[in-house]
Amino acid sequence: MSSTSRTFKLRVWRQNGPNDKGHFEDYVAKDMTPDMSFLEMLDVVNEDLIHQGKDPITFEHDCREGICGSCGFMVNGLAHGPDPGATICQVHMRHFADGATIVMEPFRAKAFPVVKDLMVDRSAFDHIISAGGYISVKTGAATEANIIPIPKEDADQAFDSAACIGCGACVAQCKNASAALFTGAKITHLTLTPQGQVERGERALAMTIKADEEGFGSCSNEGECEAVCPKEISIRNIAFMNKEVAKAVLQK
Repeated sequence: MSSTSRTFKLRVWRQNGPNDKGHFEDYVAKDMTPDMSFLEMLDVVNEDLIHQGKDPITFEHDCREGICGSCGFMVNGLAHGPDPGATICQVHMRHFADGATIVMEPFRAKAFPVVKDLMVDRSAFDHIISAGGYISVKTGAATEANIIPIPKEDADQAFDSAACIGCGACVAQCKNASAALFTGAKITHLTLTPQGQVERGERALAMTIKADEEGFGSCSNEGECEAVCPKEISIRNIAFMNKEVAKAVLQK
């Protein structure tokens, strides 16, 4: 065994589905190198479980490059783990001391039912987008869009908000399971573009109403969402969203 290899004690939430009670199970991850990613560590553990004829740990993943956000789950109480501004697929085992106990559990929210183990159903986010997270008015071709002047401050804020990957970390870390940061980022992103102005009031109302219908909680403005967001989306998006909703209500 290499002198740099590490051993970890894993406590993993196992649950067969949304109606299953679920429980923690303990595993040992041996001979892990510091440069392994967290998901590579889980791959090795799962290979061992399969060789033993046991059910591997279910977790969602796709790009493994911090782009899609599908890999999210809780690690020692933090959404996406201990590395700020990163998804769990970007976290490496050097962030954990040799012999450390690592607790893994799914994002817990009424709107995110457990599919299995560490994987949850985040289609509630899709429903919020379907409610108003788009521009349906005619905006012309790319040529027309490119000649419309946009203030740099608005363009920068729109780009920053558009960086949201919809991973759900904000919901998981919030004690109220609020989707305010996600919804606010999408509303800000679209509203600050000239093409998004026409539907701004309708959009803000439709998306926030749908978030409530999906079972997300309200925002108490404590900032946990921003702290764990892998794209470091600012909570000022929530303030922007609230202003948009207030304006839309007054204009009705």
